[in-house]
Amino acid sequence: MIRVGITGGIGSGKSVVCRLFRVLGVPVYDSDLRAKWVMAHDLALRAELLTAFGPETFDEAGQLNRTYLARTAFSDPAQLARLNALVHPHVGRDFENWAEEQRQAGHAYILKEAALLYESGAYQQLNRIITVFAPLALRQARVLRRDPHRTADDILNIIGKQMSEEEKMSRADYVIYNDDEHLLIPQVLALHGEMVN
Repeated sequence: MIRVGITGGIGSGKSVVCRLFRVLGVPVYDSDLRAKWVMAHDLALRAELLTAFGPETFDEAGQLNRTYLARTAFSDPAQLARLNALVHPHVGRDFENWAEEQRQAGHAYILKEAALLYESGAYQQLNRIITVFAPLALRQARVLRRDPHRTADDILNIIGKQMSEEEKMSRADYVIYNDDEHLLIPQVLALHGEMVN
């Protein structure tokens, strides 16, 4: 079974591309969703988060206090690195367990969607990488439409913390262009055909 990573900057359209692959029956591991699940349910990680970030990390009902954690970690690069160092290994193990289930189910290939595929080191678990590319202005417009609570500065701040699109493209095995000039479906179908043959 081939393990394929799919990445791209905020607003590039990774989620849309993943939905197309799902329609083709390809299992997709959503790293962001799974990280939230692991942070809430992995007892060892919960203990590590409490030790690192204090009792406010979880609310009185035992639910992850995302607002507190985001406010604490995302404003301080050292705290963000600390959070990532705790979370990424647990998510990596979760992915390995999930991938094994997919292999046993007989899938030819799987996708792992992650914005920080290179930054987290998760690319090392994968055989091939797809980068979804869109120009910066288009990405900003998409995110402003999708996330009305964000400002243009918020988006630029997020982009500034991610690897450049040029670097991602140079490291990728495949690039899907989601730039409103290329059709997505033919690109996805071509890659799907290559993966299953």
